[in-house]
Parts: sequence; structure tokens; C-alpha cells
Amino acid sequence: MWNMRETSGRIGCMLRRIFKFLWRLLLAFGILGLTAMILPRIITSIYSINRIHTADGAPGERLAIVFGAGLRRDGTPTAILRDRVETAARLYFDGKVEKILMSGDNRFENYNEPESMRQYALALGVPNDAIALDYAGRRTYDTCYRAKTVFKVDRALLVTQRFHLPRALFLCNALGLDAHGVEANNNSYRRGSLLIWNFREQLATVAAFLDVYVNNPLPVVGDPEPLFVD
Repeated sequence: MWNMRETSGRIGCMLRRIFKFLWRLLLAFGILGLTAMILPRIITSIYSINRIHTADGAPGERLAIVFGAGLRRDGTPTAILRDRVETAARLYFDGKVEKILMSGDNRFENYNEPESMRQYALALGVPNDAIALDYAGRRTYDTCYRAKTVFKVDRALLVTQRFHLPRALFLCNALGLDAHGVEANNNSYRRGSLLIWNFREQLATVAAFLDVYVNNPLPVVGDPEPLFVD
């Protein structure tokens, strides 16, 4: 009887040690996972501190790049995309840039972000010869890659919202395009939308680091189309 109790006690003690080890292991993995999720966002935020400007304080560059941000059901730009186009148009009218590159998704016949952005810019008074279109800017990575490789851009102002700028600046500069950012925050956004967008950026920033340092994906490319020939 005594031997059975002693054996049972030993087994119980061993199980407690195993559970304690597993708990510590799970905790360690959880901390590592959380760090891996948060650290890229912290790095890009610190990196971009001195590279983000208002439209008034933006430096002069020959080109502004506008990133796509979705279309409404009628094919017109969403509110967030209108903000980006309006900010780029302001940079043009203020003489801060010579040309605007509208980059977005056009994988489907009835979904054409660049053309919708162009039409909105034209309605704002931007001349057509000051607008260039990138129909294969499906992701921020693709836009930065193609701007450097296809459109032969070395320097540019990136026009997008504050929450998106750290990732966009990190990607463009990592891919060899010297970029500064201009905030396109002309309107107030709903708190719920901002929470969703910032959470998405958390995941997208991790993916951006993987793209730059691990995956090195090749976007859709074609023949070079230099935007400036002088």
C-alpha cells in the first residue's frame, strides 16, 4: 500500500513538472510571437519619424506616388483614396512635384483603381500630362518595386495616410527608392475604421519584412517605362 502511494506521488510530481515546463514553453513561444508581431512596426515607426511631412512642409521632388486604397461599388475612389489623390493634387498645384504616379490594382476588367484615381485628379484640375498610371500596383511592395524597376524612379514623395506611411517608406527605401512621405489625412475617420486599418498594418508590416529579407517576391514587371527622360 505504501509503495503504491509513493509511486502515485512520484507520478503526480513528475506530471506537475511536465505541465510546468510546457506552460513555460508556451509562454516563451507566446512572447517570441508577440515580439515578432510588434517589433517590425516599432522599427518602421522609428525609421519614418523624420521622413513624414505635411503637405505644407513636404520637400520638393519631381514625383509623387499615390497608393491605391479601394473603390466604391460605382467605381469611384473611396474616401481614403480621395484623400490621397487630393493631397497629391495639392502637392502638384503648390509646385512641390512635376508628376503624379497613380498606382493601384487592375487585375479585373471592372476594377481599375489607377483610372479611377486619374479621373478624380482630372476633376480636381490636374492636367493629364502630369499623371502616370501603374496598373499593377496590387500591393505596397509591388508599387515600390515597380516604381524603381519599371518607371526608373530614384526619388519620390509617397502620398498616403499616416498609419500606412511607415510601411510604405520602409519598403520603398529598402528597394532602393529614396522616399519621404506626405500625410493624406484631410478628413476625420471613424475610430472603428482606424482600429481595423492599424491592426491590418501590424500584420502587413510583418509581411513586408518577410518580403524584403526572406521571400523577395517578383511582382508583375514589363518593359521599362521611364517617367523622366532628361
